[in-house]
Amino acid sequence: MRRPLFLRIVDALSEWNPFFTLRFDATNRPGLSPIQKCTAAIRQLANGSPADQLDEYIKIGESTAVECLKLFVKGVKEIFGAQYLRRPTVQDFERLMEIGERRGFPGMLGSIDCMHWHWEKCPYAWKGMYTRGDHGVPTVILEAVASHDRWIWHAFFGVAGSNNDINVLNQSHLFVEQLRGEAPQVQYSINGRQYNIGYYLADGIYPEWPVFVKSIRQPQSEEHKLFAEKQEGARKDVECAFGILQSRFCILRRPARLYEQGDLQDIMLACIILHNMIIEDEKDIEQVPLDLNEEGSTYTVQEAIITHGENPEMEDVINRNTALHDRQAYRQLQSDLIDRIWQKFGNSYRQNN
Repeated sequence: MRRPLFLRIVDALSEWNPFFTLRFDATNRPGLSPIQKCTAAIRQLANGSPADQLDEYIKIGESTAVECLKLFVKGVKEIFGAQYLRRPTVQDFERLMEIGERRGFPGMLGSIDCMHWHWEKCPYAWKGMYTRGDHGVPTVILEAVASHDRWIWHAFFGVAGSNNDINVLNQSHLFVEQLRGEAPQVQYSINGRQYNIGYYLADGIYPEWPVFVKSIRQPQSEEHKLFAEKQEGARKDVECAFGILQSRFCILRRPARLYEQGDLQDIMLACIILHNMIIEDEKDIEQVPLDLNEEGSTYTVQEAIITHGENPEMEDVINRNTALHDRQAYRQLQSDLIDRIWQKFGNSYRQNN
């Protein structure tokens, strides 16, 4: 990250906890500076280096470096989590849907997938629960939703690695706001048909719900081949976000050496928050250009109308849950998207093939 962003984090942590301030001992000798402590934490996150390696460069002991890391990630999560790990607002929905419409997917809110993090210090009694056959080592799963600018909008971490993506989805809070009626109201039309639920691009393991759009396995016709190509290309947004996240923070690429799962969760969420902060600081958020020749948008986004107070009516929750699981609506949505993408990109596809 750039120096102004790093100093902003240091100043915020200094106000959050006295640990990140310059203190003096009984003999009036100054201790470690806030920059030293934050640098020790950042180097462990970015390089994945062990704590005892920092003594040569930063002059900080192993136990102090571990304490710096734990307090640093906890402070980042508490201070910046509400802003940089938030659910999309109405303005965010409008921008995401505008980008999705230009890419041929009206109503798209991002891409969803899961990532495994190897837990080297998993307790021996838990290894069977956290180990899956295709990985062979204990892992902890992260479920994330990322947009085209690699901003991570949703993160759910902590499920044992023996589960698959569907098990993680059943435990995550991805659709809690939708079920409570607190999510922004979305309306868009495809081929003259109106839809009221946004969707995420997903791979083949996810269920056939109208909130997911999957590719077509072994497509035969030109329309299906073009749709599969566009869907699989756009779904790589979340894969690219995982790759960038692991490149920026090598601690997520290497086996986790901490013993407590709560510490792993703090590290994962803090890395995602820092990742989003870097994207904002480097102005990587995609700005949709204005094209006067483009057709008018077919979507509207409005604030949620909440009338139930703390506890929603169970009947309303059941009706929304039924709408989320409607397979007939999924097939109709996929069919309309196939037609839309063929109308938008069919001519160039024929010329290239």
